[in-house]
Amino acid sequence: MTGSAPEPALNQEFKRYDQVRKAHAYRLAEHKSDRFDDDYEIATLDLEPFLRGDAGDRARFAEAFGAALREIGFAVLVGHGVDGALYDEMHDNVLDLFTSTSLEDKMRFRAKRHGSVAQGYFPIEETSEIHPDLVEGWVWCRRAFDIPQDRAGPFRAEDYWPRAAYERQFRRLALAHEALFKPIAQAMLQGIGCDPHAYDEKLTGTNFGLRANYYPPMSAGQDRSGAARLLGHEDVDLFTILPATRVDGLQVWNHESRAWVRLSAPPGSIIINTGDYMQLISNDLLPSTTHRVGKPRDGSHLAEARVSFPIAVYVWENEMLEVLPELGPPRYEPVKAVAFHTRSTSKFYGDGYAVDSA
Repeated sequence: MTGSAPEPALNQEFKRYDQVRKAHAYRLAEHKSDRFDDDYEIATLDLEPFLRGDAGDRARFAEAFGAALREIGFAVLVGHGVDGALYDEMHDNVLDLFTSTSLEDKMRFRAKRHGSVAQGYFPIEETSEIHPDLVEGWVWCRRAFDIPQDRAGPFRAEDYWPRAAYERQFRRLALAHEALFKPIAQAMLQGIGCDPHAYDEKLTGTNFGLRANYYPPMSAGQDRSGAARLLGHEDVDLFTILPATRVDGLQVWNHESRAWVRLSAPPGSIIINTGDYMQLISNDLLPSTTHRVGKPRDGSHLAEARVSFPIAVYVWENEMLEVLPELGPPRYEPVKAVAFHTRSTSKFYGDGYAVDSA
């Protein structure tokens, strides 16, 4: 990506793949004509009262959390109990993984669909077939970790990792965040007037996707090309947990102002956003909000790498996604997670990616 800027692709060109309502239009990559809403502040909330407090504390947090997510689909959480030192270690581990592993070795783990999710390594400019972006990615789901799960045969780290030490390092993050899956879901559901425990069973030992992203410094040519660091998209999951990054760039679509919001979260905090699964089961009450990674205003993208390590919270492929009973006449029919997920992500990986729900 060193030439002139390509024609800007629009999300509505791929509308046929969407499994929930997404009426707004936006360019997939950042563009000079984009508007930014610099006055809007995404809510920062303290999760500790929900984790440790009484019923009143939990209710107050759930109300504030639900309100923030209904408004924009994003919130920032502090007081979540995960040691910030783990995030510092993970930052260094991600850098080491991408910069010390040869491309030949990375390509041994080239991403392909397993179940619902494309798992493995994504080379730069190949995160999606529909638009180039300037990030290398690597996705590991539950099967890539030596943790309790149904498995046919012994666990072999070498099947998923270039070095076994990475599995042990990344497993610490996966387990720390898995402990938050149910509390966060409970707060979301309580905050929209639903049974907070409706998904407790589904989220016990459920599948997830831990993704490591490495954004190398951009060359001057890449900077001029119009390519994004990560194209605009919505997550296909219940919700995503993203530890705050050291380098800015996350941009969130504000449906009300029809402009982008630059999100810069405090060190050690986690960013939560709701995905397509959640939009369906909440009957459109909690939006699957568009976001992307663009260029930070300080110009550091020309000299500094950016890393992130979000974890997407799924349910297993055979689970049914259906509107929660408290939320009135359903706008969506019940659907198996595998069909819903792969129909939606065919947008990124091609029409042959979708699988039947049978």
